[in-house]
Amino acid sequence: MAAACLSTFISPPLSSNPRLFSSSTSSSSLQLHRLRPAHLRNSFTLLSNGGDNLTATISDNTSLKLTGIYERCSTWKWRGHVINFLVSGEGPPLLLVHGFGASVGHWRRNIGVLSESYTVYAVDLLGFGASDKPVGFDYTMETWAQLILDFLDEVVKKPAVLIGNSVGSLACVIAAAESVHGLVRGLVLLNCAGGMNNKAIVDDWRVKLLLPLLWLFDFLLKQRSIASALFERVKQRENLKNILLSVYGNKEAVDEELVEIIKRPADGEGALDAFVSVVTGPPGPNPVSLMPKISLPVLVLWGDQDPFTPLDGPVGKYFSSLPSRLPNISLYILEGVGHCPHDDRPDLVHERLLPWLGSLPSL
Repeated sequence: MAAACLSTFISPPLSSNPRLFSSSTSSSSLQLHRLRPAHLRNSFTLLSNGGDNLTATISDNTSLKLTGIYERCSTWKWRGHVINFLVSGEGPPLLLVHGFGASVGHWRRNIGVLSESYTVYAVDLLGFGASDKPVGFDYTMETWAQLILDFLDEVVKKPAVLIGNSVGSLACVIAAAESVHGLVRGLVLLNCAGGMNNKAIVDDWRVKLLLPLLWLFDFLLKQRSIASALFERVKQRENLKNILLSVYGNKEAVDEELVEIIKRPADGEGALDAFVSVVTGPPGPNPVSLMPKISLPVLVLWGDQDPFTPLDGPVGKYFSSLPSRLPNISLYILEGVGHCPHDDRPDLVHERLLPWLGSLPSL
């Protein structure tokens, strides 16, 4: 998400004119469907695929405080690097994978709810959060996908549902497409990215217009003094907050805790190198080539106020078209929600996510 934050700081986000539609939980047809933001409420009713009414209680204490999240984290050694992760709850395993610039703490509003029925794992990808940020490392989408698969194999040790946001979603897609040992049993994509950076979106006229500027920006970022000065400016609290306000549909979700989630890892050694590597590196595999390879159940949740992967952009249009072509995919558009639905409007995400998880075959 920090890469997206920086692009917002430098230039305005892509405008969007979203078309609000959704697939039903049945794969045989599409239905017009609006998911409107709800105010805080004590409970909501969920509808499962089979038509049974399920009730899930959402209370004000479901959000976890950052101090509690950090205290419960453990570490795992991967290829000589220390990887930070959290595990909570009991039941079938879920693995939460954050977007760029975020970390385990970005799932603060989801871990408590999900861990009531599931074993929830959340991992800091290499280069982010409290995980190692090796200097000079060349970050790629494929590296993160392999980290996810190895984590499932060595730590979780059971088939898990992958839940990702932004580039975390794309890393989950790559992992699911490459998994050959049944490690992945389902996939949840929250505003999936089209690549590790904007250079992946070459068929959008808005990006084509900005492409020379993006290449110039890459060149400037490779100048250490320029990159350092820009990074220091962006990660100032007030600047971060203003950027996040442009990313979230629910402005009340942009609190000091969220700013801390983004800022704290950015102050660590190696954070600048990770940032430059991701922004200037290869965009990685495109989801257009990957999604047809995945036969697992897939739930796609998309915030209609996303300035980075808007519904009328190529990535949004592609994912919007999938339910009519691939029967394993369910899609819901979340109205008034930005790039990070799980933290922006967790009630809307849980309202769709919980019954979908409940509909999966038992382990």
